[in-house]
Amino acid sequence: QVQLVESGGGLVQPGGSLRLSCTASARIFSINTMAWYRQAPGKQREREVVAGIADDGRTNYADSVKGRFTISIDNAKNTMYLQMNSLESEDTAVYYCNTFPPRATYWGQGTQVTVSS
Repeated sequence: QVQLVESGGGLVQPGGSLRLSCTASARIFSINTMAWYRQAPGKQREREVVAGIADDGRTNYADSVKGRFTISIDNAKNTMYLQMNSLESEDTAVYYCNTFPPRATYWGQGTQVTVSS
């Protein structure tokens, strides 16, 4: 059973930066397309894809974060990252990592990112 653990979230002011980390209990990053997802506050909000990275290193970003967020993988550390710069209040959400498309059993607890002054 693969376990994914997200960390690095917190409270940051608008314009600030955070780096999220995702560690896995198995070496899955090099053989899967991976992604960061987020779920904003609100009852009916779906988890949206923020950024993705294919096994060949190609990356893709949601329009709302393009130019501000960077997804990367360090295979030696078996860790995936999301560098988030120029954060906006609209980025407030719980952030999750998973494969793309997501596997139901891989969802972790997520890490809360709150952007507020």
